[in-house]
Amino acid sequence: MGKKVIRVMVEGGKATPGPPLGPTLSQLKLNVGEVVKAINEATKEFEGLSVPVEIHVDTTTKKYEIKVGVPTTTALLLKEAGAKEFTGDPGHQKIGDLKMEQVVKVALLKKDKLTAKTLKTAVKTILGTARSIGLTVEGKDPREVQKLVDEGHYDELLRKYESEWEKEVS
Repeated sequence: MGKKVIRVMVEGGKATPGPPLGPTLSQLKLNVGEVVKAINEATKEFEGLSVPVEIHVDTTTKKYEIKVGVPTTTALLLKEAGAKEFTGDPGHQKIGDLKMEQVVKVALLKKDKLTAKTLKTAVKTILGTARSIGLTVEGKDPREVQKLVDEGHYDELLRKYESEWEKEVS
């Protein structure tokens, strides 16, 4: 038969053998409980968030590989801020505050999805998303923080994480 890829969205650490996952895995004659347990183990760090998961199955040998994606930038920022999604006007109502380290953490998690060449540019992109959903950073409007990044106010912090960015981007 060959290879098959199953793509699903699961809540981090909480995949279940129910539909759509269970029946699909059963059709491929895989041990559903074993695969669900492996998915939950692989996604536990994203508990409470929807995570894209791919299960690459060799239909001949029944061997499989689980590839975990990264939740959306919005979901990561809301989790970091401990905030619930807000549907009002983010320009007027703030729903949470982040530390700059949290912004850097999200930038590092999203490195494969961003077109940014440097950590500084990635951080500025994440700050833009934070602003659009009503978050502040260290009590400031993210636009103001973007200017501070440009002026070098966070260079020391960014240097601390630069090696992580370089090793993971290259």
